[in-house]
Amino acid sequence: MAITSRLILLFLIHISLFLNSSAQTCSNHTFSTNRVFSSCSDLPYLQAHIHWNYIPSTRRVQIAYRATQTSTGWIAWAINPTGTGMVGSQAIVAFLNSNGSTTVYPTPISSYNPSMQPGALSFKVSNISAEYSDNEMTIFAVVGPLNNGTTIDHVWQTGNSVSNNIPQMHATSGPNVQSMGRLDFLSG
Repeated sequence: MAITSRLILLFLIHISLFLNSSAQTCSNHTFSTNRVFSSCSDLPYLQAHIHWNYIPSTRRVQIAYRATQTSTGWIAWAINPTGTGMVGSQAIVAFLNSNGSTTVYPTPISSYNPSMQPGALSFKVSNISAEYSDNEMTIFAVVGPLNNGTTIDHVWQTGNSVSNNIPQMHATSGPNVQSMGRLDFLSG
């Protein structure tokens, strides 16, 4: 009996090591568009990752935000230039719309019940695009120039449904309300 238990334990350890070593991280990700980012961070919630290139001469940041998502859901990444958390954040949202094409646009988040409609942000954002493949959505954009230095408060999000091409409310507990932090584009 002891030999069987040891074999099972060794098997479970082997499987655990395999799963951990094959897990998707930001550092081993290759973008289908052959884009390259010099820095990245595996975000602690929502199976999400942020990649970036900071360009000191222009104070702009090229970003790629990736998150696991089904074809019926949405993702968003935002900078909050005035505080922490969701309210006040300036977001870029992406989803597959009803005809199957990818939709991506900026939207300011001014309340806990935002419209999620396209709108102007309080800072420049350009070159916005998105792609969806293998249950992962990615947002690409150029943000800036950054006026308040290279450290930002950011928020990231995923939601499970889109109705009439409008992202619907995300979960209001667990990882969905914990998905925020600080990020320094210069030091990582």
